Amino acid sequence: MEQIRILIVEDEEPIRKLIYKILSTQDMLVYQAQNGSQALEMINKYSFDLVLLDILMDDISGYDVAREIRKHNLQLPIIFLSGKKDDEDIIKGLDIGADSYITKPFSPSVLSAQVKSKIKRRKEILHENTDSNIIVHFPFKYDLNTYKFYKNDIELKLSSKETKLMKFFMEHPNQVFSKEQLYQSVWQGNNSDDNSIMVYIKYLRNKIEDIPRKPKHIKTVWGIGYEFCV
Repeated sequence: MEQIRILIVEDEEPIRKLIYKILSTQDMLVYQAQNGSQALEMINKYSFDLVLLDILMDDISGYDVAREIRKHNLQLPIIFLSGKKDDEDIIKGLDIGADSYITKPFSPSVLSAQVKSKIKRRKEILHENTDSNIIVHFPFKYDLNTYKFYKNDIELKLSSKETKLMKFFMEHPNQVFSKEQLYQSVWQGNNSDDNSIMVYIKYLRNKIEDIPRKPKHIKTVWGIGYEFCV
């Protein structure tokens, strides 16, 4: 079995060595980076299963490292490990795309449990992606057999038309479609109905977005139509 690869990004050597000691005793292959620049070089060179990321570093902040990772990899688990404890710092980290945020000082057992949990979830997602009957774009999943749609493994109740529209989006992520294209593809009608599309886009946003008035996934592309971003 291939070893789990973890990258620790931490500029304080004693903390970096402590984390290394905690994880390396659990049959994990642990790499160390002492700043953001070194971390990005290693991420481009190696394949990792999880990144533990400090925020305050001399060259590039952990926030910026996470943003760069998310430009190219939406499924690599990121755990922030930081002394910044304010709610706005934690919220900012999660909004950027981190899977978890642990504050210092931390419990070794909690850190270990978080790492194991995120890696287990990553394996499940990768396994699901090999199933041709399940479409996965984290945090969303659509089961073609049961016609059920999930966010973070929680089923969201969708109407028949909402399900058809969401299925289309899941099959065509990160592509822009006009209202007419959506209507013809989903409703298979010859005449587009802009109002119908707008109504169901609003319904879906209310169900799948964390903040419907500031959608992160079903985005309006002004003058063109909509894009499902994952």
